[in-house]
Amino acid sequence: MNDILQNIVTTFLQTSWLERFSVVCSVIQVLLSKNNKVSNYFFGILGILTGMYVLYGAKLYAEIALQVYYLVMSIYGWWFWMSNKTAREQPISHASKKEWWIVAGIVILGFVFFYLLLEHITDSDVPYWDAWVTSTAWAGMWLMAKRKIENWILLNISNLFAIPLLIHKDLYLFAALTLFLFIVAIFGYLNWMKILFQQKKETSYAE
Repeated sequence: MNDILQNIVTTFLQTSWLERFSVVCSVIQVLLSKNNKVSNYFFGILGILTGMYVLYGAKLYAEIALQVYYLVMSIYGWWFWMSNKTAREQPISHASKKEWWIVAGIVILGFVFFYLLLEHITDSDVPYWDAWVTSTAWAGMWLMAKRKIENWILLNISNLFAIPLLIHKDLYLFAALTLFLFIVAIFGYLNWMKILFQQKKETSYAE
């Protein structure tokens, strides 16, 4: 156990300040998101932009493509939360059947697209693995932008596979962050369930 802790500390000290800043922003973002705060997108965007720079320096171009998607969905999510009056009044809901079909389309098409990209254009040694992590994360981010409670499920499916993938690529700090996000997402789901229950309770009283 002492060796593991020592390796974690050593790895942290060897990381750049920009990587640390990206991780801190990501931690703040997920904590704010867990509590249903729209400001989570501000810190999320900061973490994404700085993380993209770190990944570019490491020549991890496939991961940069995923971060670009995160950036677009974060901007869209921020705009959706701020501009949609109905979304502000009833911020959380379950995904509809139609939205589940969209989720399935994002996962399947995203997996095929990203696998082909990794297999034929990059020198990735884990195209299937990386494509699955990416496509499930895409679907989770889309659901989060729509304030659908199931976003936590999709994001944690992605996190579950991303942790060993990041370890495989020697990105231990990002792997530790993803493990943290996995745990927080569990509490995020439970917290959103409480908020959803409260919304339904208030609606029933109003009727």
